[in-house]
Amino acid sequence: MNVLLAALGGFLLDLLLGDPGWMPHPVVFMGRCITRLEKLLRSIFPRTPAGERWAGRVLAAVLPLGTLAFAGSCLWLCGQVHPALAFALSVLWCWQALAARGLASESNHVYRALTVGTLGEARQAVGRIVGRDTGMLTETGVSRAAVETVAENFSDGVVAPMIYMFLGGAPLALCYKAVNTMDSMVGYKNERYLHFGRGAAKLDDLANYLPARLAALVLVGTAFLMGEDGKTAFRIWRRDRRKHASPNSAQTEAAMAGALGIKLAGPASYFGKSVDKPWIGEELGETEPRHILRANRLMLGGSALCLLVLAGIRIVIMLTIGRNLGWM
Repeated sequence: MNVLLAALGGFLLDLLLGDPGWMPHPVVFMGRCITRLEKLLRSIFPRTPAGERWAGRVLAAVLPLGTLAFAGSCLWLCGQVHPALAFALSVLWCWQALAARGLASESNHVYRALTVGTLGEARQAVGRIVGRDTGMLTETGVSRAAVETVAENFSDGVVAPMIYMFLGGAPLALCYKAVNTMDSMVGYKNERYLHFGRGAAKLDDLANYLPARLAALVLVGTAFLMGEDGKTAFRIWRRDRRKHASPNSAQTEAAMAGALGIKLAGPASYFGKSVDKPWIGEELGETEPRHILRANRLMLGGSALCLLVLAGIRIVIMLTIGRNLGWM
């Protein structure tokens, strides 16, 4: 029951307060650990492709398992002081594992820059939440990039941590965040991380495999419930969900593109290098700033729907176990 209540409390705090800048965040600590571990491991293992791969594998094992052990130990120690202290820490970490409010806020900054600011300001705003080059994006390109980010991060910023949260409480949710943070820092196919980051990237693909597909289906269901085109969302998801180098990223992008009647992905520039990615979706009209608001509406509605579904599943499991053990 504590896991369920902590997840509910964390979700509500995320919606109400987002990610306050003054509050220390576990992901910042994880990032520092990754930087130091990378330096240490590169000094230990041979500077060969095989050596770098082994160093990356050690990082991919140590950080998530260390996070899981640390979080679990902290909660146990707090529980020895008082159960309420452990519960409060669990709620705090569940809150920090989620990013729905932050995602909506950042994409809304892009919307405001497009509607009341300048294109340059909009490019800077979207540059804070995407990995691509934004200096030459048009208004349509900026809008499309913001919608893509909302769609993709709905999976790894909301649905995935929520799933792991309901499975194993705050420690498992933070373990997932460690995996996701590693991928965002070292999971690149460039000269520095092609070998070293391979372990982190593959682990992230594995950790997100089921959540990404469930997130896409949640978006489809939310589209039906909120008056968007759920039928097309499902059709485009089935057709385009594999149109990405990552096995997971196109899942939610395809569902979002279908629901809004727009195209996502397509050619883009990363670190000055053009990448010819396939288009996802069918464009009924140009992607506009208003699509950012509609994407956020779907993302927030989908977050609530996912919470209700996961909470319902956990309650049913708890009741079934209790009945089988004779507790009820």
